[in-house]
Amino acid sequence: MQDALRRFKADIFQALAHPTRIAILEFLGEGELSAGALMEKLGMEQANVSQHLAVLRAKQLVVNRKVGNQVFYSVRDPIINKVLQLMRRYFHAHLKEAMDMLGEMEKPVAGAK
Repeated sequence: MQDALRRFKADIFQALAHPTRIAILEFLGEGELSAGALMEKLGMEQANVSQHLAVLRAKQLVVNRKVGNQVFYSVRDPIINKVLQLMRRYFHAHLKEAMDMLGEMEKPVAGAK
């Protein structure tokens, strides 16, 4: 059972392992968007956006509904947005640590010429 859960987690992180898919989820975190609106926001071609949306749908991170000839996407579960927010906080915390270390490295060493 533990192994199956780890595989499930790995599959989700694999789906999140592309900046475009993270951007899609971030945009959808603000509310439902049409495929066309996503293409516009991402500045990408339809085929490319469709591929990323297919990955997110396959991992059940997004859901879609058709209205006429338009397809609208939304985040399946808002928990995924909380995961992304936590990752952003993690990144900022460790970026600050790295910047502090860099600042320490740039200080002149006492007695050095």
